[in-house]
This record gives sequence, structure tokens and C-alpha cells, in this order.
Amino acid sequence: MADARRAPLKDQTDISGARVLIVEARFYDDIQDALLEGAVTEIKAAGATHEVITVPGALEIPAAIAIAIDAAAEKGKPYDAAIALGCVVRGDTIHFEIVSQESSRGLMDLAIARKFPLGNGILTVNTEAQAWARARASELNKGGDAARAALAMLRIKRRLAKA
Repeated sequence: MADARRAPLKDQTDISGARVLIVEARFYDDIQDALLEGAVTEIKAAGATHEVITVPGALEIPAAIAIAIDAAAEKGKPYDAAIALGCVVRGDTIHFEIVSQESSRGLMDLAIARKFPLGNGILTVNTEAQAWARARASELNKGGDAARAALAMLRIKRRLAKA
């Protein structure tokens, strides 16, 4: 039986040619490679294109997306959607909670304020083993999930703009 989470969405609004921004935090390079692979696979399957910007950590992702959205619009090449990818592993201090909550809050604020399709693929886990289980395309494929979320929101935005 097919995994219902990964079933194609019923909304087939055309998004081919869409420009998707991926902003990634490369604190855990190997895990990030797996997340990026999942996201890029979904973007290509949708007929969209992508660009990747790398930042130091998850806290920098929302600001980098905002900066990139503005810069691309000023150049007349706006992004249609964005995907945030990263990994935060719990440590012995409250830093985990701060990074997890503030990066998520920043992304949500950005998506709502700008009415911008955005997929959050920042893993927040207790162990690296949990991160691997979520990052690998052969397992939970959270990079692919974040891309599917951003593309689904883009389809909704385009469909409603036509209504």
C-alpha cells in the first residue's frame, strides 16, 4: 500500500518553471546533503528550478530568505517559494530550544507577513540517529517533505490568484 503522506496532491495547478530558493544551514554536512537531495528531487519532479544559499546555522535561515527574496525581486527575478533546510541536535544547554523555536518562529512570521510559500525542513532532534532517520530519502525524507509543502503552498497561491 502506498504511503498516504507521499501521495500526489490533488491540486495540480501548474508550477513548472517556478523559481525555488533553498536556504540551508550546513552545520551537519552529511545530514544536510541528504536533506538537500530530497528537496531537489521534489523540485525537479515539479518542473521547477532552484538556487541554494548556505548560511552558518538555523538561526540565520529566516533572515537569509528575507534578504534573498528582496534581492531577487529587485533584479526582476523573484522567487516563487523557499525551503529552509537544517538540523539542530539537542545538547546540554537551552541553546537547542532557542534555535529551534526562534528559527521556526522566524520562518512562520516571514511566510505570513509576505504571503510567501515556504517549507520548513529544519530538523529538531535529540540525537544524530534521529536526524539521519528523518533526512534520508529512503526513510522519512524531511527535505522532500519541506519541498512538497512549499510547492503545495505555491499551487494554492497560484490557483487562488486565478480565481
